[in-house]
Amino acid sequence: VQLQASGGGLVQAGGSLRLSCATSEKMSSIPIMGWYRQIPGKQREPVALLSNLGSTEYVDSVKGRFAISRDNAKKTVYLQMNVLKAEDTAVYYCYAYTNGGVVWGQGTLVTVSS
Repeated sequence: VQLQASGGGLVQAGGSLRLSCATSEKMSSIPIMGWYRQIPGKQREPVALLSNLGSTEYVDSVKGRFAISRDNAKKTVYLQMNVLKAEDTAVYYCYAYTNGGVVWGQGTLVTVSS
């Protein structure tokens, strides 16, 4: 599995961004996909995940603001981020939990200006 993340950028607080993570494999063959983020100097933390059965999980700090979804035809997972806050500033990494282990995409930087 190969992952290609995109969609980061600079946005003002209260704004929105949508991150995309394109995969090289059919979505149905990947049990779980999701996003982590990492603030410089801090540990990478989970943000959201989506199972191939459709279940989702979110870290408390983004519940009600972020939504993870997928487009099977485009083999892409999205992270819609709304009402962005300065503390959401981080490098966001998509990942795929496959039968062969965890695969990471390259990071995409999200900067939220206050």
